[in-house]
Amino acid sequence: MSMKTLDSMLKLVEKPARYIGGEVNIAKKTITKDMVRFCFAFPDAYEIGMSYTGLQILYSLCNKEENIYCERTFAPSVDMEELMRENDLPLFTLETKTSIKDMDFFGFTLQYEMSFTNILNMLELAHIPLKKEYRSEDDPIVIAGGPCAYNPEPLADFIDVFLIGDGEELLPTFLNSYTKGEKKEDFLKKVCTLDGVYVPAFYDKDKKLYDKAPDKVVRAFVQDLDKTHFPVKPIVPLIEVVHDRSVVETFRGCTRGCRFCQAGMIYRPVRERSVDTILNIAKEQLEATGHDELSLLSLSTSDHSQFENLALSLMAYCKENNVSLSLPSLRLDSFSFKVLEEIQGYKKSGLTFAVEAGTQELRDVINKGVNEEDIYSAVEQAIDLGWRNIKLYFMIGLPFETYESLDGIAKIAENIVNIRRRMNGGKLGKFNVTVSVSNFVPKSNTPFQWFGQNTAKEFEEKHNYLAEKLRIKGVTFNYHDNETSVLEAVFARGDRDLGKVLLRAHELGCKFDGWTEHFNKEAWHKAFLDTGVDIDYYTTRNRDLDEVLAWDRIDAGISKKFLLDEWEKAKNAITTKDCRYGCTNCGINKHIKCPMGGVYHE
Repeated sequence: MSMKTLDSMLKLVEKPARYIGGEVNIAKKTITKDMVRFCFAFPDAYEIGMSYTGLQILYSLCNKEENIYCERTFAPSVDMEELMRENDLPLFTLETKTSIKDMDFFGFTLQYEMSFTNILNMLELAHIPLKKEYRSEDDPIVIAGGPCAYNPEPLADFIDVFLIGDGEELLPTFLNSYTKGEKKEDFLKKVCTLDGVYVPAFYDKDKKLYDKAPDKVVRAFVQDLDKTHFPVKPIVPLIEVVHDRSVVETFRGCTRGCRFCQAGMIYRPVRERSVDTILNIAKEQLEATGHDELSLLSLSTSDHSQFENLALSLMAYCKENNVSLSLPSLRLDSFSFKVLEEIQGYKKSGLTFAVEAGTQELRDVINKGVNEEDIYSAVEQAIDLGWRNIKLYFMIGLPFETYESLDGIAKIAENIVNIRRRMNGGKLGKFNVTVSVSNFVPKSNTPFQWFGQNTAKEFEEKHNYLAEKLRIKGVTFNYHDNETSVLEAVFARGDRDLGKVLLRAHELGCKFDGWTEHFNKEAWHKAFLDTGVDIDYYTTRNRDLDEVLAWDRIDAGISKKFLLDEWEKAKNAITTKDCRYGCTNCGINKHIKCPMGGVYHE
């Protein structure tokens, strides 16, 4: 590609540093004729993609391999895309400015359903045919992984291979299996027997088309997170990104079993890093990057079995080295408050409580494991220690929700305001409760995968109802967009018929659909109308429990029997214990040794 053309374009766009590369700690390699070239693509803006820890892990891991060169690309912003199209400049890698079309593999991470149109747009910008059957041997093999790959079917027309599960061992093994000049079909037949490799061309709706392909694709696992690679020299962006700090993953998975939560199901079992390993990674990262903030990554930070020791050790180190410490997703018990008091001091930013539902019955339906006494006692401690901004997270549209549940949301907010008044001599003072409501989206591989979503109109009616109920002094109400929630549900539980909708939406100009300023509701409605696909079939329809689901060919490790049992318990508001206190027979230990113990039985 012409560097002169690129240089002239960069003077005309916002944030040219999104496209220049050259950041601290990038991989620089001498390219040889036998080297496997892999471009890791994040289908959103640079600032979002560079905040994704998974990119840093896989980038660092692949570039440790002598024969693999992993480079990066991101979705160009609208101004850059217009110039690329005007100048016929194809999408390129940041490291070497190589056209994506000249790579061996072009791999997307699937973090969010509303980024799917960006994938098609990036393929087009790379001059790669969108549908896989039109690609030649000269085109790169297009791969994808991440949480949305657990239902790969909506993207099956466009992706050659899906990699499902933990990528630390799977991705290098997959790439190292490739030989330069090898025919694509021969390569795909060779790798389709690896755990975690799904080749959609080898299956149709009802049967296998290649006899050696597995009947079910079992996700890839890493057993020992303590021995699994984690980058100590991550790339340091040249511009501010969404999460501009050092990050260490403390453990993977969750034991709590919230029935709406896909991450809590597909990342099982819990696998922890030791305190010493976490401390060593943190120290090396901070030294290599110059960051002055450290954050821990997990689904529930304080559920680490050695959390107290970990928190005290990190606080001591960070204080000594003038580094601020962020501990998200804390269980708000007395020790956590001591930790928060220590690390935030007088700068008390907001505290977040993920309550999820307004009544105890509905919290039991979703297996949340939180009661109002937990909420109010935590709020009292927070107010007593000086916090003045409380944020409450709720979901609406949950299975078996009633308007009594919505009333409960307002009641909890009102009670917290009254607790503040009681503790402050009858005055509210500078105090705010933010009630943030998201719309429930049923996801694959969860106990609620059979449940129909609310319509956009029902969501709107519930938002309006809550807005009236929450006209309380000291309370702020925020809620999520309805149309994007509906689309998210379409693609979360969709099948291959949605490929034509995606293609039509792309033709109509849809991209950056997760961004309010770019989302085009009318174009999406036209895409469904033009292709004759019924949105309600994928969203509001309750699935029969014996229905063959689009993602049944993927084995996420959790048994369907467990999900069905959890669905039945939900109907009767019966809770399931946290599996740290005894095996719940989810089925994960059929594939991998579960640290929680237990032996799977049918």
